[in-house]
Amino acid sequence: MKTGIDAISFDVAKIHLPIRTLATFRNIEAEKLEKGLGLLKMTLPDAHQDVVVFGANALTKLILDNQINLSEISRIYVGTESTIDSSKPISSFLISLMEQKFGENILSECDVVDFTFACIGGVDALQNCIDFVRLNTNKKAIVVTTDIAKYDLNSTGEYTQGSGALAMLITTNPKIMAFENLWATSTKGVFDFFKPYRSISKKSITGNDNNEPWFDNLEAEIEIHKDQPVFDGQYSNQCYMDRIRSAYFLFKKLKNQTGNLYNSWTSIVMHLPYSFQGRRMLSEIYALDAENKIISGEESASDYQNKLKEISKSEAYQKFVIDKLQPAEIASSLIGNLYTGSIFMGLLSTLCHYYDTKKEISGQKFGFLAYGSGSKSKVFEGTIEEDWKSSISSVTLFETLKESFEIDFETYEKLHKKEQKQSVHLPKNEWVLNRIEKENPNLLGARYYKWID
Repeated sequence: MKTGIDAISFDVAKIHLPIRTLATFRNIEAEKLEKGLGLLKMTLPDAHQDVVVFGANALTKLILDNQINLSEISRIYVGTESTIDSSKPISSFLISLMEQKFGENILSECDVVDFTFACIGGVDALQNCIDFVRLNTNKKAIVVTTDIAKYDLNSTGEYTQGSGALAMLITTNPKIMAFENLWATSTKGVFDFFKPYRSISKKSITGNDNNEPWFDNLEAEIEIHKDQPVFDGQYSNQCYMDRIRSAYFLFKKLKNQTGNLYNSWTSIVMHLPYSFQGRRMLSEIYALDAENKIISGEESASDYQNKLKEISKSEAYQKFVIDKLQPAEIASSLIGNLYTGSIFMGLLSTLCHYYDTKKEISGQKFGFLAYGSGSKSKVFEGTIEEDWKSSISSVTLFETLKESFEIDFETYEKLHKKEQKQSVHLPKNEWVLNRIEKENPNLLGARYYKWID
């Protein structure tokens, strides 16, 4: 019996900063970001939004658009690396909000948990839910990915920021895509990108002239946690390439595939921290797995890299990019990085592109090359089902992105620094962060949400 994605929905921030505006204020050549990385806009959370809001909005849309009976849902598993609590998972917030809207205790028997492994956590949640439904064919599950990709101001990751969520219904006999029970994994423990707890001295915060008792020992340290990561972009790219390559050829081995593998996929969907990441990273696999090997892997390091650059600029590779990678890049250019949701937004972008261009893809295979820093890659494939168009027809992805509200640079920096207290774009038909408890000692930090009609 087939198992896979029956329905999909999304929610992305409704405000954005044009990449060209950021480039102007950061003294970066805009062409390098737009044509070099494929970046056009970066979406940003408004004052009333956080990862729970995005996840709840995507989940609510999934339920309403597909008339889901929540009593039939056995699992809601969340992939995220933007958690707001070190103990209480985002998934527990989501069931509370769904019961607030759709009925008390309607999800009281539903299992919930969060998966965290950088950008691949959503794929881990998907694999787990697919395995569960495959073993329990009368059950249904939902996977939610929700993240806010935030980087330090003036950092090299600043222009890749984005925010939003996706929600997917996992069932037997799915309408959109069925997955084979074959997953190739490559893992290695590295520090290419991470969000550690960090210690800073009280003195660095207060200076020497603060006489408050709490600051008596200025040499003492305070432990903090930041949303913004510690990362090495060049090293992270190398880790991405190494893990993807290893998982790809392991997947080929598991399938007992002879000859080229990637040509059996109509589209290739990859994790895209920026829109053109996939096309930059895949040239090596393209060359190594060519029918007549373009490179052997035995060249000197310099010759190897020079040949890869040459291949990436070739007419054949550019056609390969347009045919197999470009559909997934469209939404990424207009949203930015969604961390765990990036690969699934790539899938949705591809499906909506084919729907809009009236391309028939039923029965065709998509290849997925997922990556999460730290680091891990998973390679798997799915087959498009006959009813995919009926399930995608109500998902107005590109129409929604066209309606995004442009903000100016000053507003962007205020939002980034948490100085903007009022919403830039007034919420409507969505969840909002209503308040955070600051007085009750037994509920300090508790976050409360409400639905705005």
